[in-house]
Amino acid sequence: MLDIFIFAFNAIIPIILLIALGYILKSKNFLSDEFLKTGNKFVFKVCLPCLLFINVYSIGSFSEIDWSIVIYAIIAIFVIFTIGLIFVKFFVEESKQKGVVLQCLFRSNYAIIGLPLAQSLGGNEALEIAAILSAFSIPIFNILAVLALSMYSDGKADYKKVLLNICKNPLILGVVAGLIVLAIRSFIPLNAAGELAFSLSRDVKFLYKAVENISKIASPLALVVLGGTFNFSQTKGMLKQIITGTVGRTVIVPLITIAPAVILSRYTTIINFDATVYPAMIALFASPVAVSSAIMAAQMENDGELAGQYVVWTSLVSIVTIFIIVVILKSMAL
Repeated sequence: MLDIFIFAFNAIIPIILLIALGYILKSKNFLSDEFLKTGNKFVFKVCLPCLLFINVYSIGSFSEIDWSIVIYAIIAIFVIFTIGLIFVKFFVEESKQKGVVLQCLFRSNYAIIGLPLAQSLGGNEALEIAAILSAFSIPIFNILAVLALSMYSDGKADYKKVLLNICKNPLILGVVAGLIVLAIRSFIPLNAAGELAFSLSRDVKFLYKAVENISKIASPLALVVLGGTFNFSQTKGMLKQIITGTVGRTVIVPLITIAPAVILSRYTTIINFDATVYPAMIALFASPVAVSSAIMAAQMENDGELAGQYVVWTSLVSIVTIFIIVVILKSMAL
């Protein structure tokens, strides 16, 4: 049990330390407001799209996809979104906070810590399942995030603006580019050695390596920039919203997504998930809210401060909740 706690601790604390580094550097005037503003744009429009492209590109082929896992994950995401939509309509008063709270509930930090978390919990088999889920969940997360933030940015929905924001969203474009390459790959013949006749990572290595290197700085830079924009003085004025979103993200969402998967697998024939699936499920539904959610909220004129608070507090609380989930599933031989 101690090993499980140490793992959960080691998976989350690096995130907190990088946020703390950004906060300290800003408080010492080492980072300027202009740097943080530019850094936000660079991460959102360049680094994260490269990271998502690399993640999708790493999937072998569409034939590897277990559609039962994908379908369950997609249904679960839309269920969470629907519940969250009803909740914010009746229980969140401030218009610019509605989309932020809703985003916190359904959108996990899957791209940055979810995939490494899945690998640490279940090895390469779990990572393969998590990578496949990322090709579907990340576009859905971002489309729904754009929808949520656009709906409440000025108190009413402008659906033309929503559609335009979805089409222009850099994160969605990164995943789409990866899916296009993945689709093209299935038509490329094999050479005499049984390998693809053409491969980006092999035959255009200089370009692939450049994109890969940019993807590697997405997570640390995003966290440092977030720390630089974090303001503890705002916590008291947002205490109710912070508690609501944090409990929803780290406790309620895992409960209504992972628990049904266990029950359906054990007591019905509807689905049959084995132990390699649950690390990906934990990564998808129990990890903290996405770091890019704060960047996107600020870029789309929502309450970016509240979104930033969610990233910090869900990351802290998820140390405990992920630990509890892992202990429970391991005790059930899952």
